Amino acid sequence: MKITPLLFGLFLIALPAKAQTDTVPLVLHMDAVYTRPFLKIEKLPLSIGGYVEANTRYSGSDGVSEGLSFQMPRMTLFVSSTLHHRMKFLSEIEFEEGGKEINIEFASLDVEFHPLVNFRGGVIMNPIGSFNQNHDGPKWEFVDRPLSSTTIIPSTWSNVGLGIYGKLAKNQWVWAYEGYLSNGFDDKIISNSENRTWLPAAKTNENRFEESFNGVPLVTLKSAMKHRKIGEVGISWMGGVYNAFEIDGVPIDAKRRVDLLALDFHSNSLPWKSSVNAEWVWALIDVPETYTQQFGSKQKGGFVDIVVPLHRCSVLGWKNSTLNGVFRMEYTDYNVGKFKETMESIHDEVLSFTPGISFRPSSQTVFRINYRFLSQTDIFGNGPSYTAHVLIGCSTYF
Repeated sequence: MKITPLLFGLFLIALPAKAQTDTVPLVLHMDAVYTRPFLKIEKLPLSIGGYVEANTRYSGSDGVSEGLSFQMPRMTLFVSSTLHHRMKFLSEIEFEEGGKEINIEFASLDVEFHPLVNFRGGVIMNPIGSFNQNHDGPKWEFVDRPLSSTTIIPSTWSNVGLGIYGKLAKNQWVWAYEGYLSNGFDDKIISNSENRTWLPAAKTNENRFEESFNGVPLVTLKSAMKHRKIGEVGISWMGGVYNAFEIDGVPIDAKRRVDLLALDFHSNSLPWKSSVNAEWVWALIDVPETYTQQFGSKQKGGFVDIVVPLHRCSVLGWKNSTLNGVFRMEYTDYNVGKFKETMESIHDEVLSFTPGISFRPSSQTVFRINYRFLSQTDIFGNGPSYTAHVLIGCSTYF
């Protein structure tokens, strides 16, 4: 994937020797790890917080109902501490599916040297796209997470690693960057129960927090720029070797890469105080020729969220509560290309539309009602399968 020189060019631009900051901070997606409500307990050196999500779902596919289900997909705990001047530690521990899985999603030491050069090391959240960093349930008006951010980009993808980050703010503008080396993917992305190229399968490898699968670090780079009155745009790239290409120094395969490139945009400056959040991702995977064509070497997808405030009022003592109309459109193609024999397009696509309503008694709590409709085609482009979900849920920080 010949995009590395372009990305390095974006990062290695000339910068002033001293950063200037505005009186009101310009918050980016990369700041999400610290822009959360924390509770400080008297003189204890720790601050704690978290969020929880719960929902109910009524589903049906091609006229066959799956009935009603109740879910508690996740509860997350935050613990942070200022260790010393310019030294901070923050951790994020997630309990999924009622405690069936417990994951450390973030556990990092941050050392501040200069607004433009800071160190981060530990379990880091790889900054690919916007959702991977800014994924807290109470921030979103939709019950389900975006398809492209969970099935192409592995949702909340994190690894053990280290790197640097920085920010430059002046007047109405802010520019920021991040760059990390970490453990990466493994061959489960093409050898899994889905029987297709499936990057989220790499999350099942618990050993990625202990050692690299092949000794080659995964590189993640992101650059973002924001104008106070326009919005934020970001570009990010993540890539590395995913297979074991040698054993005890003896080559057994060629080095096979996986690369992802993502663009994201966010703005709160639409008419009627509406907001839009969008992300698009491309993935390139070097699939061995011995694999069948159902394993895609190219994937792409994205989503667009639009949120329109319908009514602001005081309800039951909740001041400044908001009722929102919401709409999401998303598309994923898990196998971009054509069959070698017929030159006809390979499909394996999903198109989804989700209208809904959300109610926020405060900025930290959201109640959501969504209707999600999905149309899915197989690799041969046969008549699509239709699935519908009625989703009711809530999410709150605590």
